[in-house]
Amino acid sequence: MSAQRILLRDAMVVTMDDGLGDFARGSVLIEGDRVAAVGPHLEVADVEVIEANGFILLPGLVNAHMHTWQTALRGAAANWTLLEYFRWMHAGLATRFRPEDIHVATLAGALNQINCGTTTLVDWCHNNPTPAHTDAAVAALQEAGIRAAFFHGSPKPEPRPGERHFSEIPHPRAEIERLLAGPFAQRDGKLSLGMAILGPHYSTLEVSLADFRLSRELGLVASMHQGGGPARAPEGWDVLEAEGLVGPLVNIVHGNDLPDDRLARFVEKGVSFSVAPENEMVQGHGHPITGRLRALGAAPSLGVDLESVVSGSMVAVARAALSHQRALDNAASRRDRQQIPETTTINVREALSWITRDGARMLGQQDRIGTLTPGKQADLVMLRLDDFDLWPVHDPISTIVMQSHPGNVDSVMIAGRWHKRHGRLLGVDLGPIRANLAASGQRILSELGWPDGQRKATA
Repeated sequence: MSAQRILLRDAMVVTMDDGLGDFARGSVLIEGDRVAAVGPHLEVADVEVIEANGFILLPGLVNAHMHTWQTALRGAAANWTLLEYFRWMHAGLATRFRPEDIHVATLAGALNQINCGTTTLVDWCHNNPTPAHTDAAVAALQEAGIRAAFFHGSPKPEPRPGERHFSEIPHPRAEIERLLAGPFAQRDGKLSLGMAILGPHYSTLEVSLADFRLSRELGLVASMHQGGGPARAPEGWDVLEAEGLVGPLVNIVHGNDLPDDRLARFVEKGVSFSVAPENEMVQGHGHPITGRLRALGAAPSLGVDLESVVSGSMVAVARAALSHQRALDNAASRRDRQQIPETTTINVREALSWITRDGARMLGQQDRIGTLTPGKQADLVMLRLDDFDLWPVHDPISTIVMQSHPGNVDSVMIAGRWHKRHGRLLGVDLGPIRANLAASGQRILSELGWPDGQRKATA
């Protein structure tokens, strides 16, 4: 049987491909799971035609960092600092999760990402004390149908008497090998595997060396949080650099406290960075490093981080990153030159790149996703440009970044298959998911005596 062929005709097309450019009125041809052609006037026979006049067509968004297992706890951590989060989430609420809690949270979180226009999710799963928890998360990602990079992590409870602290436990090689032989055996599918390790900020030097070497041996991205309190191994980065273990397979999340010289070396070595601007500003990580990376000729990928704190919209994340860095740039100009900049320091196209092309680059998948380019995967989003809150559209990228929200997302395609159409998710009954999600969150919170759970978690 021949592959499915779809022609999306006469849309306002934002390709994010600098070679192709954008089209005020253009068409995109999909064959199977790939983009076959993009242009202003495509005449194609034997094809399903979808009239896309009245829509903005753009690449699927990339959420480069999210702890999807916390979806059932939406809003519960909105008033917590980072220190409270460590205490009340990791040492408290996280310890109450069963595999079925991980499953429903990951399923609901992934479906919400699709609903918001995200087609690729980096699920940074670090509440998986058993293989059953891990398998529940992976199964949920498969069920949702999203393109996902599952970053396998490790839980961070307070140790019981006689147990080692989590900072002293290397990443489990056997579990990574089990996953590589199982659901991630197909390296070119929608699912990919990474390692969500502790890094030198949250582990001993010996553990960091073991984890970085395992990542290098298996060719997997090693992603780690950097920042928040004193480092467990203050000399860690010096040793890791000296050992030649810092390079393109390393992904740093946050990185707010990295000194300028080290940040410059990391950029030179090809390290990627995932910034969670809204959550970092809320919880006290420090200023997002967006501008510091730009000054070095680099760009961040962006992530939601925690739906227990902020919303799951990647457009909102991009807008927060852009607004924050413009504010810093404007303040610096007023301080140093006694005037605001003569023109804006960051344009909206760059912000859109952070959640498309730069997210793809962080995963090493820039040859597959991130732009609407012939040969790449058919991951795309259709926004209704005639919605009253968007109309009239003078500049589609400005409309996407500065005006739009998930309610404007009409349709979402992943690998050539529609997952949202005419404003509704397809092939999923949200009723049972909503009920199970609520029951999961209520049980977990009630076990800590919510709303007094904070006090009980610190006891």
